[in-house]
Amino acid sequence: MSTRKSIRKTAPRSRRDAISLLKADHRQVASWFSSFGKTRSEVRKQQLASRICSALKVHTRIEEEIFYPAFLEQAQAQAMHHEAVVEHDAAKKLIAEIEAARPTDEYYDAKVTVLSEMIKHHVKEEEQPGGMFAKARKSDMDLAELGRRLAARKKQLMNSSGSSTPRRSRAERGTGRAEGRV
Repeated sequence: MSTRKSIRKTAPRSRRDAISLLKADHRQVASWFSSFGKTRSEVRKQQLASRICSALKVHTRIEEEIFYPAFLEQAQAQAMHHEAVVEHDAAKKLIAEIEAARPTDEYYDAKVTVLSEMIKHHVKEEEQPGGMFAKARKSDMDLAELGRRLAARKKQLMNSSGSSTPRRSRAERGTGRAEGRV
């Protein structure tokens, strides 16, 4: 057993390791979904939906750019990776529909509710025993370094447009799709 691996196993987990950061995002979005379900104010619904969509766009992007490639390389769980990417793609489509709509639109609440259900399912699969996060912890992934990279990229995306919404590249604006497998 390598020294690095045995040290990693006995050292306390960093609060900023990759999995802790991603789980914190999950909890924040879940609280906003909960607040959305309780409010009747159209203004508040718009604010919450905007926060949810922006946070999910940043979260999916940092997972797809940094965490998922490292996971795929170290954990060798291609089917799990592919399912997560497909779930992200479906969420991104619904996010785009929500962002193009208003709380007064007939299906607005339903779309936010379905997005919430999709995200709950995705989070459950990532966080369950035997899920992506458990497999990542058992692998040789440097979760502390990945956490630093995720946090830096998240900050960059959140600051790129002066809000929590990442700025779109020319390619994204031209096609309406996220650039590559973000």
